[in-house]
Amino acid sequence: MSSEPYAADREAVHEQKIDGFGTVRVLPVEPHADLDVIHRWVSEERAVFWGMNGLTKQQVLETYVHLDSLDTHHAFLAVKDGEPAALFQTYEPEADRVSECYAVEPGDIGVHLLIGPAGSGGGRAGWSSALLTAFTVYVLIGLDRQRVVVEPDVRNEKAITRLVRQGFVPGPEIVLPEIDLPEVYLPEKRARLAFLTREAALTGVSPPASSAGSPVGSSPGE
Repeated sequence: MSSEPYAADREAVHEQKIDGFGTVRVLPVEPHADLDVIHRWVSEERAVFWGMNGLTKQQVLETYVHLDSLDTHHAFLAVKDGEPAALFQTYEPEADRVSECYAVEPGDIGVHLLIGPAGSGGGRAGWSSALLTAFTVYVLIGLDRQRVVVEPDVRNEKAITRLVRQGFVPGPEIVLPEIDLPEVYLPEKRARLAFLTREAALTGVSPPASSAGSPVGSSPGE
């Protein structure tokens, strides 16, 4: 791996130093620049619930180029101390199929998260929790939202356990309907809703050392 920090010349929408962990920079995904990293991650067996196993690089690129055209969904790459660490996506629930499965409230924001394979110093206790902390601070403070909504695959017990440990409150099991459009196909998904309120998330959390606040206008979408 190159000794140069990843995407050091790109502006972060959020930067946070987490005690005992390191500095996390949240960057809007640039489909072409980040393709190698994203394709490698989504192709691993551990990412089966992300739903992109088996896609070619070109298919992954086309997916994220399409996401880049949307205003309601955004994709971000988390870089921890100069190394890519996670893929993070936000969406407006009212513009997503999840809105058919629960009553969207003002201030809600949906999130998808794929933790990358452990890099230097990875694999230790608290790795996922620290990344989740950076993301939740970004969406709840930086984007001024009131509640984070997630809908992991109901079979993904590891992710659900991690979210509950982070303070998310499990909701009902739902079935997200199939979407079959020329530009996107999503199969039916049996999922578990979970919610994290701003009050619960930020209790005892210090303000970030540095934050750029709102996302840049050209942030890519999901």
